[in-house]
Amino acid sequence: MSRVGESVPHASGTHQSPQVEALLRRVIDLVEQARPMPLSSASMIDKEEVLDLLNESIARLPDELRAARWLLKEREEFLAKVRREGDEILELARSRAERMVQRTEVVRAAESRARQILEEAASEARRMRNETDDYCDQKLAGFEALLEKTLRTVSNGRTKLQGNLAAQRRQTGDEDAASEPRGPAIFDQDLA
Repeated sequence: MSRVGESVPHASGTHQSPQVEALLRRVIDLVEQARPMPLSSASMIDKEEVLDLLNESIARLPDELRAARWLLKEREEFLAKVRREGDEILELARSRAERMVQRTEVVRAAESRARQILEEAASEARRMRNETDDYCDQKLAGFEALLEKTLRTVSNGRTKLQGNLAAQRRQTGDEDAASEPRGPAIFDQDLA
């Protein structure tokens, strides 16, 4: 288990976003450079090549997702460990207090020490929990920014592709084809 402040290991050890973005740009280039079919406004693209590029893009994304899940798992394990340590400290304090019950002064001293140990344990647990939450929040914020950038890139590519298709249809006078569905929805936004 890593300590708070250490970096999260990735499967490849490097940031994957530029590679995924490059793959998506290659798909966009393939679509943009597609050969038009004779006597038609449709274009031909190599289906296998596009599917291979998209599948490779998807295969590279889980490294970031695994890193986020790993952070959450590490946080839960860390909190469980802190709870166990806190319970052990509490149990130790209780057993010491029970042994000291025989004398009044000893009882008072034991109760005072037990309270101090409990307060220290609770304070330490809060501090460790806050550090863990801050660390996870920082890593998840970076991951969120990466996903937002990837989403913007994909959205921009789709917008550009839709604009190119609409322009081609206007040039060929095929306005009815512009309003026809283009196939199954790929993203959740397409279903709305």
